[in-house]
Amino acid sequence: MDISLIVPCYNEGPYLEDNLQALYNLLSFLKMDFEMIIIDDKSINDTFARARNFAEGKGNAQLLSHGVNRGRGYTVTEGIKNAKGKIVGFIDIDLEIASHNIIPLILKVLEGYDVTVGKRIYKMKGDLRWFLSKGYVYLVKFVCKTPFDDTETGLKFFNREKILPILDEIEDPHWFWDTEILARAYYHGLKTAEVPVLYVRGSPSYTTVKFSSDTFYYFKKLLRFSKVANQYKRQRG
Repeated sequence: MDISLIVPCYNEGPYLEDNLQALYNLLSFLKMDFEMIIIDDKSINDTFARARNFAEGKGNAQLLSHGVNRGRGYTVTEGIKNAKGKIVGFIDIDLEIASHNIIPLILKVLEGYDVTVGKRIYKMKGDLRWFLSKGYVYLVKFVCKTPFDDTETGLKFFNREKILPILDEIEDPHWFWDTEILARAYYHGLKTAEVPVLYVRGSPSYTTVKFSSDTFYYFKKLLRFSKVANQYKRQRG
């Protein structure tokens, strides 16, 4: 198997089936052996039914579901561990980062990179999300001493063999997973690359981001992770 694409889903909107089809069409166009692993993280709307309608009859589209909500990080980890592809990645199904951006990240892994990340270029700068994102970037660089310009983007691809051992070290099953996986991969010496991708804000009706509580959550998690970062820095001399 060449490529495994993981699609975590939670309370998605009416765009779900069209976006899943867009991803499927793109992967088919690449003429590589692929699978899609769609995982519903205990949605409370019709997300699972919509995903089931899409996956029905597609042998290379697998649908999994959780009995309880486990978190986005847990969901992606589960997908990577179940994947069969040599290259494995995930994308947020709202496609605020368009599906075609998958291609350069896959090519980077084929070039020999172990971790490739989409670096969001905002179509509209100056809004609250842009401001918080930039502030978080500076905090991560200061605390973790990592080079990444965007840890939180919902588009990442990995050499599955190289990333599997890192997964067992991850402590956070929720949104901080993105920062943690990149930081730990960097500390372990994995070869990483960031690829610019255009970010276009979608409808706020379906966002799961809660700015006040999420900002506090990220700050608390980053503060706690600073101890881990310091341990790595001491080990590296």
